[in-house]
Amino acid sequence: WRLQRDIERLLECYARTNISPLGSGALAGTTFKLDRNLVTRMLGMDGVTENSLDAVSDRDFVAESAFALSLMMIHLSSLCEELVLWSSQEFGFVKLPRGFSSGSSMMPQKRNPDLPELVRGKSGRVVGDLVAILTLLKSLPLAYNRDLQEDKETLFDVFDTVEDSLYALTAFLAEVEFDKVRMRKQGEAGLMTATDLADFLTSQGVPFRKAHGLVKEIAERSRGDERKFKDVADDLLRKQLKEFKTADLNYFGAARAIDRRNIEGGT
Repeated sequence: WRLQRDIERLLECYARTNISPLGSGALAGTTFKLDRNLVTRMLGMDGVTENSLDAVSDRDFVAESAFALSLMMIHLSSLCEELVLWSSQEFGFVKLPRGFSSGSSMMPQKRNPDLPELVRGKSGRVVGDLVAILTLLKSLPLAYNRDLQEDKETLFDVFDTVEDSLYALTAFLAEVEFDKVRMRKQGEAGLMTATDLADFLTSQGVPFRKAHGLVKEIAERSRGDERKFKDVADDLLRKQLKEFKTADLNYFGAARAIDRRNIEGGT
């Protein structure tokens, strides 16, 4: 969804950029009788600029495209951080493709998530380019100023860096493997569905404040142990709720917890 918004921003940016400044001259237009609309149609552009001073001095398209791509890189950086974490021994959710990872120089059993780390680092470079562009535009007067020639290097670097990052990350994701068994097992570990128990009690007529307190007490008494949590919950809730049954605890499996979150816009 984040990348979809990034694509939409780029399309909107393109629509504002695809306007012809032909005829603006140095700053005040031209005396030649140009048919600006004819040339615009021939070039496949969407319209002409309305003011020559603005057209000559405008670099909104530079700043806007750099921002849209910088935000895309922030989103890619976030994805890469997840991949780095998930590939660690502590998580073990991701198996790194050998073609996009390298062995450790010290630990022979370890593989490094090179590509996600590199893309994550490149996001800082692109954000730096954006800051350079905005700083360049700060306090410039109208019409063309020689300062504006400095926008090319940073803008081109933004496009090149994002293009390379997208290409490499797409290839990486096509080969990465996810350990779904381990992910499911970890999802069912601990007290991940404790909130579902509070919600269940609320649906049975218990005020949520009281339900929250009961589940908190159960969690503290079980000290994070999933099996003990169920035993303590069974014992305590039988005393608190006359209609509570042990079978009700089967309601709190991880898969069923996910299935219940079927509201529009849920997970």
